[in-house]
Amino acid sequence: MRKAGFPPVVDADTRVLVLGSLPGEASLAAGRYYGNPRNAFWRLMERVLDTPLVALGYDQRLSALLAHGVGLWDVIAEAERPGSLDAAIRDPAANDLAALIETLPSLRLVAFNGGTAARLGVRLLAGRVPSLALPSSSPAHAARSFEQKASTWYEIRRYLAR
Repeated sequence: MRKAGFPPVVDADTRVLVLGSLPGEASLAAGRYYGNPRNAFWRLMERVLDTPLVALGYDQRLSALLAHGVGLWDVIAEAERPGSLDAAIRDPAANDLAALIETLPSLRLVAFNGGTAARLGVRLLAGRVPSLALPSSSPAHAARSFEQKASTWYEIRRYLAR
């Protein structure tokens, strides 16, 4: 079954764009970025932004990200994938990252959430903007503790200063 992601969540003040690979089953079912409650994304961003996110409703979470200069999207627009693992992705069609980046005058960093996003996304960006590969927030990637992931994710902060 072919699965498609969500539209970008960005505005003209987006300074950091966090790109995942493709939403997993729980996110697709919920119609929300990082909709799996076991995914650490929202907790990691709470730490990065030093602001509560987990307790907020979804629309409030997105508004808080944007207010802090953080946007969201995925590298893959659609692909064949049984289940939620990136290793199962087949025949991916990429989002037009270059076109999106052209619309973001304040963009300073593209941060890739996980290895698949980084591997595919770096090629699509072709050095247009600085990038950072982050350890995946997915519960499937348990090789690093939350604290270990957070220490790397915290690097995003230096690109958010106005």
